[in-house]
Amino acid sequence: MSISLDGFVAGPDQSRDNPLGKRGRELHTWHLGDERANEADATAASRLLRPRGAYVMGRNMFGPIRGEWDEEWSGWWGPEPPYHAPVFVLTHHAHAPIEMEGGTTFHFVTDGFDAAYAEARETAGADGVDIAGGASTVRQALLAGVIDELWLDIAPVLLGSGEGIFDGVAEFDLEPVEVLHSPLATHICYRRAGARP
Repeated sequence: MSISLDGFVAGPDQSRDNPLGKRGRELHTWHLGDERANEADATAASRLLRPRGAYVMGRNMFGPIRGEWDEEWSGWWGPEPPYHAPVFVLTHHAHAPIEMEGGTTFHFVTDGFDAAYAEARETAGADGVDIAGGASTVRQALLAGVIDELWLDIAPVLLGSGEGIFDGVAEFDLEPVEVLHSPLATHICYRRAGARP
């Protein structure tokens, strides 16, 4: 997760035209082609979407539509999303699965995080589950204690407000095991004691 110095993973006023909120894109310059990116950024970017058996994401990350599904939408990524595996999307509104090119199928889960995570675990098998975001979904995963490894890409940016992942999280029992530095971000890998790398 790319995150600001003050703990936000998206800026305020998220919208279809500005999905990361005001100034939210500044958190991602390290992997979006900034000329100052270095080898640490390249290493972190290679881990960003390493192959996994399944993913869990929130509806806000999937798209800007709120409430009932009143229009066609298949994600921000075009016809071939970068996941290449089943993606379980948290939502309060049922929707038929959406099959995309490259092996990505979006499944919509209305029974909450625990149900989505259980489906993802069953589907992924030994290939593991990645919590793709956004903030609310990562926060739910932290509260459920199912994150074994968390990469935070801390950008030297203050957003002042927006969407944070640690709101309501009282315990953080992961320890730093690797740090990579660049002018654009400090990439820190946190791991639960005893978890496999």
